[in-house]
Amino acid sequence: MRRSQMLLPTLREDPKDAEITSHILMMRAGIIRKLDAGLYTFLPLGHRVLLKVIQIIREEMNRAGAQELLPPILIPASLWRESGRYEVMGKEMMRLQDRHENDMVLGPTHEEVFTHIVRENVQSYRDLPLNLYQINTKFRDEIRPRYGVMRCREFIMKDAYSFDLDEAGLEKNYQAMREAYRRIFARCGLEVIPVEADTGNMGGSNSEEFMVPSSVGEETIVHCHSCGYVANVERAEAKRELSSSSEEMLALEEIATPNVRTIEELVDFLGVSPQRFIKSLVYRTEHEIVMVLIRGDFMVNETKLKHVLNCIELEPATEEEVFQVTGAPIGFVSPVNLKKKIRIIADESVIGMRNAISGANKKDYHLKNMNPMRDFTWDRVADIHQVQEGEKCPRCSQSLKSYKGIEVGHIFKLGYKYTQAMNVRVLDKNGQSIPPIMGCYGIGVGRTIASVIEQNHDEHGIIWPMSIAPFHGIVIPVNMSDPAVVKAAEAIYTTLSARFEILLDDRDERPGVKFKDADLIGVPIRITVGKSFTEEGKVEFKLRRSEDKHLVALDDVEKFFEAWYEKEMAPYRV
Repeated sequence: MRRSQMLLPTLREDPKDAEITSHILMMRAGIIRKLDAGLYTFLPLGHRVLLKVIQIIREEMNRAGAQELLPPILIPASLWRESGRYEVMGKEMMRLQDRHENDMVLGPTHEEVFTHIVRENVQSYRDLPLNLYQINTKFRDEIRPRYGVMRCREFIMKDAYSFDLDEAGLEKNYQAMREAYRRIFARCGLEVIPVEADTGNMGGSNSEEFMVPSSVGEETIVHCHSCGYVANVERAEAKRELSSSSEEMLALEEIATPNVRTIEELVDFLGVSPQRFIKSLVYRTEHEIVMVLIRGDFMVNETKLKHVLNCIELEPATEEEVFQVTGAPIGFVSPVNLKKKIRIIADESVIGMRNAISGANKKDYHLKNMNPMRDFTWDRVADIHQVQEGEKCPRCSQSLKSYKGIEVGHIFKLGYKYTQAMNVRVLDKNGQSIPPIMGCYGIGVGRTIASVIEQNHDEHGIIWPMSIAPFHGIVIPVNMSDPAVVKAAEAIYTTLSARFEILLDDRDERPGVKFKDADLIGVPIRITVGKSFTEEGKVEFKLRRSEDKHLVALDDVEKFFEAWYEKEMAPYRV
């Protein structure tokens, strides 16, 4: 490809609306351009990378025995109503009607479609096991798209769905996908960590996320360096020794706390540890208003709480709703003397507390010496706390650490959620009609590319792994007015292009501009035809990831390039 003929609009300055490195570099390197919030076009350079990642995914999925198909993006809403998920997906799912006023959706995920395909085309155990996949566009109307292709409204995803006769078959497919994912990310030059995860609205039991450790990640990972326990914070557990206190119960006492609402403000105002407080939080679900109690130094894990409440929507109650239930503004609420009876969920950390402090259900007042069972009770006790760094590992009791991560892949054991809901039946070997058991396996393609950039860049730009680089090498003639330089560059470009993907920067630009662009777009091997050629008849080879330079005679260019290419590709041939 000739640079003069390529749509490759590089930028010298960082875009104002780009916050993280991958977004900044994908914009500056001419990989993507924004059309609207959460909507991006992959330009030619980015499209080359995209196709390479897709090809790696396709090869590894096929190697694992999966079969590719291509279903519609536009899906009848009736399938989602069958599964019971039409309302579960909430406002993220883009709904529309066709000209006949039939309800349709733009697929945010395709469990229902693949289940329907199997229902229509599979009748017997002889047709199983099956693992079907697509690499296709998905739509999710994110409330706050950000970070470029990390979190957008339209994106490309690989999703696969396995169908088996029994748990043993599902386990085999699950492990095959786990290994395929390991190979996919390794071939893309991406370091990932599988972590235990919550299944969310996909349903099912076992679930693992493939995380890229990154300071800009939206997910928090909890890790034990001693035994290897690792989990997404939404799923993470901790070993807690919450024995009952032997402290004597004191008389309940009302104390004035003018304009003191938060735990931090109360700690300063009263001079006591946050462990002495009970946080009383009011939430709204699609069914009810509930109160949640948790020790002052803990945070509520809203994913765990959703499971306990068996709800789809969960958000803090409004000031008006809180007042209707408690008679007090937010910051002064308590389970004692509620104005209106509501369901109360208590974290395990609360039930053994003695002489605690919480709101008084009265503006500018709190209660001290509050005791469970004597002064208040609850409807259910559950682990709803969010694990924090420093807590004890649930397996070995050592201290837990935490860090941020980017989710690039997710595998689920879905079980019978969809096949039972959509009445999928096959005959087993005994002629009995049974539902197949399912697994689900997804990879975000654009997010994978962005994550590679997050892990492979420097102050000058991207450093692509050879396996997914848009070009293997770039040839830079430094002086386009020198016929000998141009002729040599053209000869190198023609020779190498027969076997490799080469970009020839044939623009009539200053050498510094060409070098900066070459570093920005991150092509692994740079060949410069310049001063060394005019003086010695040699060209300069340089790796993007290294400062070392090598002078090579024209006759040896192909052989030298091949050796460097093979060396750079070797780590990604797994």
